[in-house]
Amino acid sequence: MAPWALLTPGVLVRTGHTVLTWGITLVLFLHDTALRQWEEQGELLLPLTFLLLVLGSLLLYLTVSLMDPGYVNVLPQPQEEAKEEQTAMVPQAIPLRRCRYCMVLSVPTATPAGSAQGGVRRYDHHCPWMENCVGERNHPLFVAYLALQLAVLLWALYLAWSGLRFFQPWGLWLRSSGLLFATFLLLSLFSLVASLLLASHLYLVASNTTTWEFISSHRIAYLRQRPGNPFDRGGAEGL
Repeated sequence: MAPWALLTPGVLVRTGHTVLTWGITLVLFLHDTALRQWEEQGELLLPLTFLLLVLGSLLLYLTVSLMDPGYVNVLPQPQEEAKEEQTAMVPQAIPLRRCRYCMVLSVPTATPAGSAQGGVRRYDHHCPWMENCVGERNHPLFVAYLALQLAVLLWALYLAWSGLRFFQPWGLWLRSSGLLFATFLLLSLFSLVASLLLASHLYLVASNTTTWEFISSHRIAYLRQRPGNPFDRGGAEGL
């Protein structure tokens, strides 16, 4: 096998995320930010806490990215075995259906994901940044990752801002602080995206709706034929 055959999109995306994460962390330590000042003053608790949060967010990212999102078994299964379990989870007014892709009996929220492994149970969306689907098994960890990542991003944003010292001439300032300023802009963009993603997913969790159902309700039979979401049990119950 050629070496470049190992460079799958998943490997490239996860490697890029890891390099970007530690690269930003290194920039915050190398410049005169509050992080470096704490380190020089011997106050190591906050720098160590920040590093642990960065490491935790990275490990959670890799976990969600690599884990099985809940692929439906593509092997033929007796209808009687699936019916007993699934009818207990799905209201009787909502008929069970077969997945068009893998032809197994599935609950209404199991959606084909275009994978050789079959459909994904309670499919939410395909995340290109993780190069993995988000479904029944990894969706709770995905939301937890968004929350932790947002906390890390906001703290890093504060640290980057603490190291910016604006002065003239601008050419000299750009040479000394250009990389830190670019990091600040990048962190601002990532923080905005993470905030919007977390807010939207918390809303969808509260209404017991997946991203796929929210976006494609007009194409989903069990939603198109009903005025509301049949799975909505209220915000408190959903969360």
